[in-house]
Amino acid sequence: MNNRRIKNIIEALARHNDEDSIRVLDELGTNCPIDEIREMTSKALIKKNTHKSLETVIVNKGKGINDLSARVAMSAINELLALKDKTEAIKILDDTINLHSEKDVQDTARSVKALMSFSS
Repeated sequence: MNNRRIKNIIEALARHNDEDSIRVLDELGTNCPIDEIREMTSKALIKKNTHKSLETVIVNKGKGINDLSARVAMSAINELLALKDKTEAIKILDDTINLHSEKDVQDTARSVKALMSFSS
């Protein structure tokens, strides 16, 4: 019952086109200790396909493609690969590769960008 409620809340937040919904997903969902919730949250943020939502899952260490859980990270990568319009995601990946201070985050962004270039 609780998982269904949480899933419904995350889906509802994903449908809102405002900065507040992204902030809530970022602050609560991506920081949750439960892998399944972080995975659902990353998917919701990626499906929004906005600069702010994609930035959350691409740039931040420990979130989205940089999550410490392989399941969460791979799920986020697969969602990015499934995007129809990859323009904003590739722009953020480029910026991350060129500007981010953490080498691990840069390397992950580089790998995801390579995968995205093959999937187009």
